[in-house]
Amino acid sequence: MNEGSHAGLVARPRRVDGGARIRLRDDAGVTRLAELWHHEPLRVLLPEPIDDALPHVVLLNTSGGLVCGDRVAVKVTLDARARALVTGQAAEKVYRSTGADVSITNQLEIGEGGWLEWLPQETILFDRSRLRRRLTLDLAATARAIAGEIVVFGRRARGEVISDLLLHDSWTVRRAGRPVWADALRLDRDAPGVLASPFGFDGAAAMATLVYAGVDAATHLDAVREMLAEERGIAATGLGEILLVRGLATDVPALRRSFARLWCLLRSRAGGLPARLPRLWHI
Repeated sequence: MNEGSHAGLVARPRRVDGGARIRLRDDAGVTRLAELWHHEPLRVLLPEPIDDALPHVVLLNTSGGLVCGDRVAVKVTLDARARALVTGQAAEKVYRSTGADVSITNQLEIGEGGWLEWLPQETILFDRSRLRRRLTLDLAATARAIAGEIVVFGRRARGEVISDLLLHDSWTVRRAGRPVWADALRLDRDAPGVLASPFGFDGAAAMATLVYAGVDAATHLDAVREMLAEERGIAATGLGEILLVRGLATDVPALRRSFARLWCLLRSRAGGLPARLPRLWHI
C-alpha cells in the first residue's frame, strides 16, 4: 500500500467498556473481601486503612479519563453487617466528545445492618463533554449509607469556559425495594446559559450533592445546618429517612473542603467513626 492509499483514513478512537464488581461480607464482626472482578480501564485497590475502622476500597481509572462512547459500570455489594468506604484514586475526567456519550453506572447494594460510604473524588467535565451517569442505592431495611458526588464545570484554572455540554445525572435510593428518593439533572444545549443564569447555577464552577440514607437521618439535620450556618451556597434538607445536602460554588477547593467537613461530621455522628477522610482526599 503506497502513501496515497492512506488518504481519507481516520483513526477511530478505541472505546472503553470497563467495570468492577466488589462484594464484601461480615466475618464475626470483621469485613472481608468475598468477590472481586475488574476490567480495564478500572482497577480496584484494597489498601490497609490508617486510623480507621472501615475497610477501604479504591477505584482507579488507568486510562486517565473517559471520552466518546466510553462506558464503565461499578457494582458494590455489602452483605449483612458488612461495612466499607469506597473512594477514587483521583478525580475522574470526562473529555471533549465528537458526539458519543460517556456512560457511568454505579450500583450500590447494602444488606441488613450494613454501612457504606461512597466517596469518589470530583468529576471534571471538560468543555463539550457528554456524560450520562446513573447511581442506584439499594438498602435493606436496617442498612445505612452516605453517598456524595462533586461535579466541576470545566477547568477554570486554565481559563476554560463551557460552550457546550451534556450532563444527565440521576440518583435513585430504594429501601427494601421501595423507592424513597429519586432525582435527575439534565443540562444540554442550553447548559452555558443555565450555568451562567442567576436563576440557574449563577456562574458556579462546581456543584456538590451529599445524601445520608438512614432511619435516623432527621436526628442529624440540625447539626448539619449548624455547620452550614457560615457557608454560602450550601443548604440541607430532611426528606424522611433521607438527609440531602446540595451546594454550588465558584471556588472549587472551598466547596471540596466544605463537603469533606460535612462528611466527617456525618460519619462521626451516624457511624461512630473517626471524623477524618482517606489520605487520598488530602493529596
